[in-house]
Amino acid sequence: MTTQTTFADLGLADSLLRAVAETGYTHPTPIQAQAVPQVIQGGDLLAAAQTGTGKTAGFTLPILHRLLNSPPAQARKAGQPRVLILTPTRELTAQVEESVRVYGKYTSLRSMVMFGGVNINPQISALRKPLDILVATPGRLLDHAQQRTVDLSAVEILVLDEADRMLDMGFIRDIRKVLAMLPKTRQNLLFSATFSDEIRELAKGVLHNPVEISVARRNTASELVEQRVVLTEQSHKRDLLSHIIRESGWHQVLVFTRTKHGANRLAEKLVKDGLSAAAIHGNKSQAARTRALAGFKDGKVSVLVATDIAARGIDIDQLPHVVNFELPNVPEDYVHRIGRTGRAGSEGSALSLVDRTEIKLLSAIEKLIKRSIERTQIEGWNPAQVVASAADADDDRPPRPQGNRRGSPGRSARKPSEAGSGMAARSPRPDTARAPRSAAPRRPAAPHAGTTNTAGATRSSPDAARRGTSNRSGSSSPRAALLAK
Repeated sequence: MTTQTTFADLGLADSLLRAVAETGYTHPTPIQAQAVPQVIQGGDLLAAAQTGTGKTAGFTLPILHRLLNSPPAQARKAGQPRVLILTPTRELTAQVEESVRVYGKYTSLRSMVMFGGVNINPQISALRKPLDILVATPGRLLDHAQQRTVDLSAVEILVLDEADRMLDMGFIRDIRKVLAMLPKTRQNLLFSATFSDEIRELAKGVLHNPVEISVARRNTASELVEQRVVLTEQSHKRDLLSHIIRESGWHQVLVFTRTKHGANRLAEKLVKDGLSAAAIHGNKSQAARTRALAGFKDGKVSVLVATDIAARGIDIDQLPHVVNFELPNVPEDYVHRIGRTGRAGSEGSALSLVDRTEIKLLSAIEKLIKRSIERTQIEGWNPAQVVASAADADDDRPPRPQGNRRGSPGRSARKPSEAGSGMAARSPRPDTARAPRSAAPRRPAAPHAGTTNTAGATRSSPDAARRGTSNRSGSSSPRAALLAK
């Protein structure tokens, strides 16, 4: 009989294991089990992993471990990070920095997010303080480098996350400019969805004798999960969901929303209707999240409303129902969401409430999973204007971007790109695009990105990472020609 690998088996520091335990995770995913030991050893790594595989923790955990066990040889200047993590989008920047902050909460290591579309001055102020880990998009990083507000001469570890997307978005020139500013001797980690020829060409110029690891693509859902879609209006969704849960007598329902504010509003509505419901997201204290999760697991809370990031620690073998109150902007996240039900040989159901602006998202999901999801009509909840199938949509314009209220999370809930598109069916735009106008009635004030003390002292709102675009454009030259240089 074989035993499953635990996080303790990976050799992580006790402070990191404590933080991991608080998230609810007990066993590493395949990418984590393979990547963590390799990164700890200090060699270069080329990893192929899709969204939803746990790849972010696969490099943030061992990076934190290495920093804890190898203090800098000499005092560093302000704005001089030891680790640089480059990502293609503001959304991914937010996710990665949150991972650093969550797992590094019992350390004194400090992290910062950096992206465009917001006032650069607060970022300049944050760079005047000590910094260990910098998570940035290429365009805004080069803006700071041009102004000499950031010093990359002491970078010990470089991570290129979702490198394939960075190439697709035309960031190859910016990446090469950044590489020229880094020390020659450093550890390099490159993560990509695939090992395409272009990625391998990029890897040749960045990595030195890398170890290669790969995990299978997650683009299918368990056959034990009954998937259904209800077409409705956005304004009807809260009443509709409350009606379905009460009339069906559902218990242990995990509901996904895009935003923290949306999670709060939905949970309040369900409680008002007599259901035991709770919301968990990044703005909730750890104690509140722990109580809500414990109540959900033992049945005291029948409906748990969560953002994607907050829901990552939820691991229930026989969770019967998952509801997508809003579809995720990245199709793979749909698979990751509904994969929480139908486990351990048990049946499960996944219900998605879809309005007219989400039809193209639904089409992208169906294309990914290679199947059509059954449309369920509920009497009184079937707006005539909503098309019956994503394939029937004849308007080539993208759906209206979802509003991003104050306090909305990063990748997990809203999935904004650095370009601010928020669409899964289309590739994210480069840094040059403007952030979209909010679809919400009120337009939130512009946030500021800043430095976070991972021991718990937040220097500025972590939600700053959820908004903003970079002002730097990507390359318009043919990618193959650039890679050949």
